[in-house]
Amino acid sequence: MAQLLTEAEIQESAKFLPNWTVEGSNLEITRRFKDFIQAIEFVNKLVEPAESAGHHPDIEISYNKVKITLTTHDAGGLTQADFDLAQAISQIN
Repeated sequence: MAQLLTEAEIQESAKFLPNWTVEGSNLEITRRFKDFIQAIEFVNKLVEPAESAGHHPDIEISYNKVKITLTTHDAGGLTQADFDLAQAISQIN
């Protein structure tokens, strides 16, 4: 099982993820797009990095907004895997 990060490690890692926020034991971002089609195109681009990492985000779609939430459920909080996947997601246009 992945090791939970300490609060200090979480805060340090979060510094490298602009636009992401730490909400309790979650790492979150909401991205806005021109319309629903662009939002869905973005969600489809999440498949490859998530599958490659073996780590899958929780995704909420509301028309042109996509909210991504990361946490390592089996560890009960944030691990390095969450920050690694957030970094990969941040690179997707």
